[in-house]
Amino acid sequence: MELRLEHVLVLSALLFAIGVYGALSRRNAVAILLAIEVMFNAVNVAFVGFARFVGPEHLAGQVFAIFVITVAAAEAALALAIVMMLYRQRRSVNVEEINLLRW
Repeated sequence: MELRLEHVLVLSALLFAIGVYGALSRRNAVAILLAIEVMFNAVNVAFVGFARFVGPEHLAGQVFAIFVITVAAAEAALALAIVMMLYRQRRSVNVEEINLLRW
């Protein structure tokens, strides 16, 4: 069986759906961040899949994937720093218990 673009896009859509479900159903801030990382990886799979099937001379998909990885690393570092700060102040990472508008 030959790998086609439809297979790659279905895999990417499934990963993205798992990430959306994880982000919407979790109460823990760290678990939500992990679900967002799964969504970023789903986008990377789609970018690399498009680049693979457009042609080897086009590297735009790989370049976009590297940009997404860079943004995901910066997002993870910043978000984990915020979660650690909130845990130190509130002693909880449950997103329902965190109310930033009321001190």
